[in-house]
Amino acid sequence: MLENGLEKKRLTAIILTLNNADTIRNCIESVAWADEVLVYDSGSSDETQGIVNSLGARLIVDSEWLGFGLQRQKAQKNAEGQWVLWVDSDEVVSPTLKENIQSCLPSASQKQLFSVNRTSDFFGRFIRHSGWHPDRVIRLYSRTNYQYNDAPVHEQVDCSNQFVTALVGDLLHYTSNSFFTYMSKSLRYADVWAKEKYSQGGKVSVLGIILRTKFAFFRKFFLQKGFLDGKHGLLLAIQSSHYTFNKYFALWALCQKEGPEKSASMCTKGR
Repeated sequence: MLENGLEKKRLTAIILTLNNADTIRNCIESVAWADEVLVYDSGSSDETQGIVNSLGARLIVDSEWLGFGLQRQKAQKNAEGQWVLWVDSDEVVSPTLKENIQSCLPSASQKQLFSVNRTSDFFGRFIRHSGWHPDRVIRLYSRTNYQYNDAPVHEQVDCSNQFVTALVGDLLHYTSNSFFTYMSKSLRYADVWAKEKYSQGGKVSVLGIILRTKFAFFRKFFLQKGFLDGKHGLLLAIQSSHYTFNKYFALWALCQKEGPEKSASMCTKGR
């Protein structure tokens, strides 16, 4: 199909879900303009799947969880579009970003990738500092040329940055629809991170846990100017240090299984 003399690219918006009934509707509606909306669900037990079906999106259920990177790879294999746009279940594509994607795709090269500016909400306020903004992430690329790496958490698109084009418009990230959900997710990420580091031989001492926790707050609040985000910036810096404490504490706990002799002589390898 030709549009204005150029080949029209077919686009699939892909969303990973697991019990995201509170956010999935807004997410899907923000990408309903795509040629295909594919929701790859990891076995939700709430109303997520029913909402997906009611909105006419394509639903695939795959309860075999192998980590975020591999889950994205499996989802991408089921996409029918020539291009894939990744949107998390707690994200919304802004009208400006939508318009920019639609204007850029018709003339895009197959080697080209596109990054979006993710703007994150933290309990009622969009954070503009604290290391959260600007937050450029690659989310749009040719399905046959690129894919995510195998990382179980904090996965990234495996590519060369020389072909990345920055899109205009925000990807609105609603990270905190509830305190319990936010903290549960943070703890889950810390656990996954610790297990990965432990499998790579990472170790940490008690002193290392304390120093990293203190520096996490200092970096977030002062070096990354979290104080300019007001009370939200202060609480975010505290929460960030709490997350750092949890992931290194989890790594330390795993190392205790090696026995007291080895634990006493731990060196720090984790980041």
